[in-house]
Amino acid sequence: MTRIDSICHRKPLQQLAPGGRIGVITLATDFNIEQDLRRILPVDVEIFTSRVRNFNPLTIENLRSMAPGISAAADAILPGTDLDVVIYACTSGTVAIGVDRISELVRQSRPGVAVSNPVSAALSAFDALGARRLSILTPYTTPVNAEMAGFFGKQGYEVLNIAGFGFEDDTAMTYIDPDDIVDAAIQSCDPAADLLFVSCTALRAAGVIERIERALDKPVVSSNQALAWHSLQLANYGAPVPGFGRLMQQVGGPIRRP
Repeated sequence: MTRIDSICHRKPLQQLAPGGRIGVITLATDFNIEQDLRRILPVDVEIFTSRVRNFNPLTIENLRSMAPGISAAADAILPGTDLDVVIYACTSGTVAIGVDRISELVRQSRPGVAVSNPVSAALSAFDALGARRLSILTPYTTPVNAEMAGFFGKQGYEVLNIAGFGFEDDTAMTYIDPDDIVDAAIQSCDPAADLLFVSCTALRAAGVIERIERALDKPVVSSNQALAWHSLQLANYGAPVPGFGRLMQQVGGPIRRP
């Protein structure tokens, strides 16, 4: 006969991710955002990921088609466990679906949770850095860039220019070499801009932000860097984070809440 024993733990149960628990709803095709966030966020902050189905080519219509899956994706992140923030991690998707609609969809399954997305994060970052005139670099096509520029213009910012690599495949956007991102950023940033915004969670831009800032001598905001910064703000994490640009030195100040 097999003996079945009960074992008691001697020490108190540990609190995992004491600095913050961030739920991330990422696209099914995104290679990059989890790696970027883990590089940027402090070691006591952890991300927990769910994925939402998306469709190529990347068009405004296909971006909007993600909306029905957002609530279920939020619900699938550590059910029954409190999260400090839930991120919807698609910049162009947020423009297409709408900031308020994204928050509504997340809170259908996670009521009361703080919600971020790359657009709200970027807008708050622009305010924190005192920027009104923008240059924007993206991997997108001209029609998607037109929507992006129009959106930020309606928020009261002057979009001096927007440049894109012209990609329609979300997965392929991650394959763009970071050196090419640096070169494109330097080439496309208008000298009159207050900062450069590098849009898209799939772009491997976070690791080269400080190179671009040194070359331009002005702040650079990327989608994933802004998401990390905004999430730390929403989670009331007060310490600056070195190595990822001027924005990450602003942790702890006032923010625009979605």
